[in-house]
Amino acid sequence: MVHEDAGHYAAKHPGGKIDKAISDAIAGKEKEGRITCVAAHAISKKLACSPQVVGMNIDLLEKRIRRCQLGLFGYGLKKKKAVKPAIMVTKTLKTAIRKAMDGDCITCQAAWTLAKEMSLTRLEVSSACEAMKIKISKCQLGAF
Repeated sequence: MVHEDAGHYAAKHPGGKIDKAISDAIAGKEKEGRITCVAAHAISKKLACSPQVVGMNIDLLEKRIRRCQLGLFGYGLKKKKAVKPAIMVTKTLKTAIRKAMDGDCITCQAAWTLAKEMSLTRLEVSSACEAMKIKISKCQLGAF
């Protein structure tokens, strides 16, 4: 969705229905109409559902996701990126990122998996992607 669509997130899910348990969990974690990526993923684990289902419910409730764990959105007053391009990216990490790519980008899930496998932070992986000019796609919560 583009910036102009802000506040109309439910439109992404025509016919979507709010799950009461997920809705209650979101209400317990959100502040001022926003919920962090960390909190959304915690709800997913606690309720044994996919992050995508939690994200859909966040959209249906017209809430915003903030503080992406890859640093891609929801930081500061202007809701900008926290991630900056890495100054240096090792050959090993470059190779691993390229191998994990789906077409010309890497998915959010693949970036998370790569971080775990290489004992890196998620922000380190996204920072390397920024330096390599590789886009991260398919947010697990459906934000992008």
